[in-house]
Amino acid sequence: MPSSAAREAPFDCVVVGAGPAGLTAAIYLQRFHRRTLVVDAGRSRALKISRSRNCPGYPEGIAGLSLLERLREQFGGFGGRLLNDEVTTLRAVEDNAFEVGLRGQRDRLRTHTVLLCTGVEDRLPRLPGTQQVCDADLLRHCPICDGYEHCGQSVGMLGSSDHAEREADFLRGLGADVTLVPLEHGGGAPVAQALALGGSGVEVAMSDREVARFDILYTALGVAPRSALAESLGATLDEQRNICVDAHCKTSVDGIYAAGDVVAGLDQLAVAFGHGAIAATAIHNALRARGVAGALARSGAS
Repeated sequence: MPSSAAREAPFDCVVVGAGPAGLTAAIYLQRFHRRTLVVDAGRSRALKISRSRNCPGYPEGIAGLSLLERLREQFGGFGGRLLNDEVTTLRAVEDNAFEVGLRGQRDRLRTHTVLLCTGVEDRLPRLPGTQQVCDADLLRHCPICDGYEHCGQSVGMLGSSDHAEREADFLRGLGADVTLVPLEHGGGAPVAQALALGGSGVEVAMSDREVARFDILYTALGVAPRSALAESLGATLDEQRNICVDAHCKTSVDGIYAAGDVVAGLDQLAVAFGHGAIAATAIHNALRARGVAGALARSGAS
């Protein structure tokens, strides 16, 4: 997109993040004849999904990349524009609008509303070998997403918290053989020192020089929400730094909405789709209430 886009009339909505929530919302907004721009820095957590088998409508499963490509194609088919760039600043300006600063453009964009779908980042164990195990797709983060696939397998749950205990118990309820693997010293139990691939599974070197072997590892270290843009505008965050929203995905700042994993709740593809639809409809109705006409009405089409 040329930098001259910054000098065009304001967008109806700038969607920050092209994950499942952001692209779903963008599709809805384009179908509402809203002038929509999606800005994506390429950090969607869905890109790390090798194959999801609990995404509705895909009985054989679908890779995260394939799902996002389909959503992008659908968005583009309705005339939507997507910019591969990073939003660095948001600023409220006159006329109930916002200025959007981009890393790759000198000029700022103007928009009536902003939808933040910036997602979260999984916290990883700081152990040698972690990246190698991640690359082999043997380090998982969400028992709800894929616990079914590991029924009957030996699972190592990396973590030392009550959260780790709850995640382990959840997996046991799905039929997995789960062992808690502490990451912090306490109570005299040995702790994990390093990870490595071994056979068809994973090996965990422990502080007592023993090696624990598992079919798969899970982490219970939580996530880091990417909520800095919302915070810069004074939007309310919860104790975990998720963006607080109402039932319509509206934040505490008028004109700013948020959807997907960056909002407190169940981090699931199905939830992201729902958030996107809810947020887009709320944004469209809010713009109508403010008298901001859609693209079809502005063009004079009947």
